[in-house]
This record gives sequence, structure tokens and C-alpha cells, in this order.
Amino acid sequence: MAQSINPIEQRRQQLINWFLQENRHEKGGAHSTHPWWQVMCLTGVDYFSTLGYQPGIAALAAGALSPLATLILVLLTLFGALPIYRRIAAKSPNGEGSIAMLEHLLPWWQGKLFVLCLLGFVATDFIITITLSAADATAHVIENPLVPDFLHDQAIAITLVLIALLGAVFLRGFREAIGLAVFLVSIYLLLNLITISVGAYQIWQHPSAIADWQTALFTRHQNPFAMLGVALLLFPKLALGLSGFETGVVVMPLVKGSSTDTEEFPHGRIRNTRKLLTAAAVIMSFFLLTSSLVTTLLIPTAEFQAGGKANGRALAYLAHFYMGDAFGTIYDLSTIAILWFAGASAMAGLLNIVPRYLPRYGMAPNWTLAARPLVVVYTLIAFVVTILFKANVEAQGGAYATGVLVLMSSGAFAVALAARHHRSQRGTIAFSLITLVFLYTTVTNIIERPEGIRIAAFFIGAIVATSLISRVWRSTELRADHIEFDATARQFIAEESQGTIRLIANRLHTGDVEEYYLKEREVREDNLIPPTDPVLFLEIQVADASEFIDKIQVVGVEVGKYRILRAQSAAVPNAIAAILLELRNQTGKLPHAYFGWIEGNPIQYLLRFILFGEGDIPVVTREVLRRAEPNPEQRPGIHVGG
Repeated sequence: MAQSINPIEQRRQQLINWFLQENRHEKGGAHSTHPWWQVMCLTGVDYFSTLGYQPGIAALAAGALSPLATLILVLLTLFGALPIYRRIAAKSPNGEGSIAMLEHLLPWWQGKLFVLCLLGFVATDFIITITLSAADATAHVIENPLVPDFLHDQAIAITLVLIALLGAVFLRGFREAIGLAVFLVSIYLLLNLITISVGAYQIWQHPSAIADWQTALFTRHQNPFAMLGVALLLFPKLALGLSGFETGVVVMPLVKGSSTDTEEFPHGRIRNTRKLLTAAAVIMSFFLLTSSLVTTLLIPTAEFQAGGKANGRALAYLAHFYMGDAFGTIYDLSTIAILWFAGASAMAGLLNIVPRYLPRYGMAPNWTLAARPLVVVYTLIAFVVTILFKANVEAQGGAYATGVLVLMSSGAFAVALAARHHRSQRGTIAFSLITLVFLYTTVTNIIERPEGIRIAAFFIGAIVATSLISRVWRSTELRADHIEFDATARQFIAEESQGTIRLIANRLHTGDVEEYYLKEREVREDNLIPPTDPVLFLEIQVADASEFIDKIQVVGVEVGKYRILRAQSAAVPNAIAAILLELRNQTGKLPHAYFGWIEGNPIQYLLRFILFGEGDIPVVTREVLRRAEPNPEQRPGIHVGG
């Protein structure tokens, strides 16, 4: 009689399976591509949406000097950030970004740890993008005159609801929507252009606004040089207006190239991405300058303060004040939509961080392969950040700027290193100077607003801890993506497969006939192998122990009468296990591997295995085989001599 299935238990299991369903990333799959200006709108939901809060934060930070400090920011954008990311686009045409450049330029464990630290700042950038955008969308909601008064004291609750809705959308499943991004960005920029134009007209009609501004400038600062000096000190507080460049190179695979593009040399895609970056920088620079000028000249200083009607929504204040509540409400709705979509863009970026880097390092726990658990984790973190900052836009500006500036500093550093690597003296000097400017801006921002580095430190600690635990936990996986034998190696294997396949594991020293003679005699005596039975030597050299997944190339070598299979790998025991299983699969026979006994502290050998890919090789090889092949009768033989 068939056992009945409990409906509640069945639904529970279905829910668990749905929740833990893995992402379906298409490795090497073709992306749908679009004209560069459309993809610019996808990056623009993050970049251009900062106009919702940037002018207010700039006025609050720099006061009457806001336009001058913004001008310095614009110069840094056009002559610092833009040249850097145009270079990055050429070096990472598949969307790897500046982090991947540093990964390639800084080998071994120091490169991996540096990348993990940068991922902490990426997480800071994206999490604060979600919380800051939601908080500013809330500011546009509660300050709208059509909204009931009882919502005015519910900023935190409304922000949490917006973040929860964002999380719910991603739990259900979110797909990239370039068409929606084009619509939102087009409407938003048009409304901003109208608002700024009306503000400029008001200044033209009332020149006293310029006189009042000049009076405020010269009352506090005696001469233009003093103004410039103070502006140089203040402009790092405006640095969140630099966001968007890293996103611009990450989305490169979506940019349509030319018909002559190849995977190795996608010149058309690089050229169009540079157009995207340049157009975005020029458009944003125009809006940054003009919005800073009209808001500073037309809005009373008190309105920028906490509780003021322009706090976190300076341009919306002008839209309502000069064009009425109908137009202002349309502006608010447009701003809320693009800010919410900026949060969606950030959440999508967060969900791409783990599969892009950590699995290749062996540093991602198994549950991170599923998107929905990550969505829950990121949403809960966003809740905590929102509550800690009380959904205050200005209070989160420093943390946001920290994430943006660290990524830009790392990008500038990567480009400077690449220029030095190519022995370009002018490029090295120029990009080193830009790197110093970004480092100054980053350090200044961190000193004045340390909350950003505290959040980043939390993410860095969490990422490093979970990554190292995962690396240790996954260290005995097979870790071979592909194994290929050259013609000589295949010939050795074909000859050996006529009888019992015996491989002597050897650590290469001198590589002469005497080394192999002594090693063979020792193994035959310890394991009672008949002198008539042929043997092969197997030698694995450690290339970069910090890598995790290997493509193993096995070459056949003859030294005198001795035949050797040689390969390079990140970990010796894992490579030996993978080769043994491949030999079993190709020949249909179980190979036998012979090792010498190793004496010493097991903890020391464990650390050597984790850090340097060696350690107690026969023991670890057997454990890798046990995990890879559950049937003991199908496992290759491991023999350890005394």
C-alpha cells in the first residue's frame, strides 16, 4: 500500500526547493546586445538618479561654495575618472571592471585578499545605493503636498516598505529591463532640464539672487584664492556625484559592437562603451553644475537643513515652488521611480558579485549559488542600515561616497599599474597623479565621515571570514575543470593500459636519470611491485596555489628509459586525484598511485595544503577521491610506502 504524502510537508518541500533554486548562469553564453545609448540609460538609473539628492547634499556640505566645489568635482569627472574608465573598458571588455584588472596584476594570495577587500567596498556601495535611494524616494513622498500629514513622521517605515518591495520583486524573479530604463531616464532628465531651465530663468529675472550669492561668498571668504582652497577641501563631500563609472564597464557585454568584433578583440564594443562613458560623464557634469548653481542661488539655506523642505530633494523643491504642485508631483513620481530602479540595479549588481568572483576562488558557500537566500540577506542588511541611519539621506552620503571613491581609487591604481607594466612613462605619471587625487579624496571623506569605512569593514570582515571558511570546507573537492593529455602522454597511457596502470608520485628535484632510478627502486621495494611491471612517474608542480579551479594540461616527458607525466596545478593532491579518475574513465581500468610516507605535524601540513597546495599529499588525495567517487570499488588505488 502506497504511503500517503502529507500535503503540508509537500508544500514545505516545494517552498524549500524554490527558495534554494540555483542561479542559471550561462557560462560563455551570448548576451542580448543593445545600442550604447540604451545601455547608458541602464547605468543612468544609478548615475543620473543621484540628482535627486546630490544638489541638496552639496549645498548642505559646501554652502555658498557649492557651485565652485561642484566645478572641481566635474573637472575630476572629465579629466580623472573618465580617462581611467576609458582605459578600463579596453582592458576588461567582458565586463570584469577594475577589480578584475587588479586581480590579474596582483597574483597569488595578496591579489585574492585585495579583491575580497574591494568586494567589501562594492557591497558598501550597492547596499547604500539601495538604502539611500529608498530614503530619498521616501523624502519625495512625504514632502509632496498631496500626501496626508500622518505620513510625515513615518520616513523609516516608508523606506523599509520600499526596500521590502524591492526584495519581494527579486524573490519572485527580476529580469534586466533596458526598455524601462530608457523610459525612466529620458523622462527624468527631461523633467530636470525643465526645472533647471525655469530656475535659470528666475535667476535671469531676479539678478539680486546673484548679488546675494556673491555677498555671501565674500563675507565668509576674503578672496578667490581662499574660496578655491576651501572648495578643494570641501569637494570630497560631494564625491557621491561620481557614481556610475564602475557600472558603466560592468554592463559592457550588453553593448552592441561591430560585425568585425571577436571574443578576444571586441574593438567595436570597446569603442561604443567609451561613447557611453563619455556621454554619461558630459550629461552628468552639465546637470551637476547647473543644478548646484540654481539650487544654491534660489533656495534659502534653512530649507537644506534637516526638516527643511529641500533636504534631500532640492530640485523637487524648485519644481513645486516655481511650477506648481501638479508639475512637482509628476517630478516626484519620476524621481521615486528612478530611485527605486536604482535600488534594483544595485541589488542586481550584488547578486552578480558572488558568481563572478568567489566561486572561482573556492570561497563561496554552497547556499550562495541560489539567488533568493542572498536577496533575503541583502534585504535584511538594508533594513539594519536604514534603521541605523534613520532613513536620513544626508547621513548616508559619506558611506555611499566611501564605496564609490575606493572603487575609483582602485581603478586608477589598476590603470597606473597597467601603464607601468607596458612601460608607458607618461601614462604612469599621469594616472599615478590621478590616483593620488582620488586617494586624497577618499581619505578626506573617510576622516570626516567615518561611517562609510565602518560599514565597509563589516562587509570586508564578513566576506573574508565566510570566504576562508568556504575555501577550507571545499578544499577537498576535485577542482579540475578540464584535463587534457598531449600526444606523448596519450601514448604512455595507451602502452600502460595493456596491464596494470601504476603511477609513482614524484616531487621533481634534479630531473635526471639517477633521481628516477632511486625513486623507482624505493617504490618497488616498499610495495613489492614486480620488476617486469612497467610504471609511469606523475609530477605535479604548483603554479598559483591561490587559484581554485584548474584546467590541467598533462605532458609526456622521457628521461632516459623513464616515462613521466607532468602537469601544473593549484593543488597537488587534487590534481593527482583528478588525473587518476580521468585515466580510469579513459582506459576502463583502475590506476594505482604510489606515494612515500611523510612525517611531521599534521596541522603544519594542513596549512601547507591550504596555502601552498601541497601538505600530506597521499592522505588528501585519498580524501579527494573519496568525496568524488562514493563507490569504493570504483576508486583508484592509493599506496603509501614506508
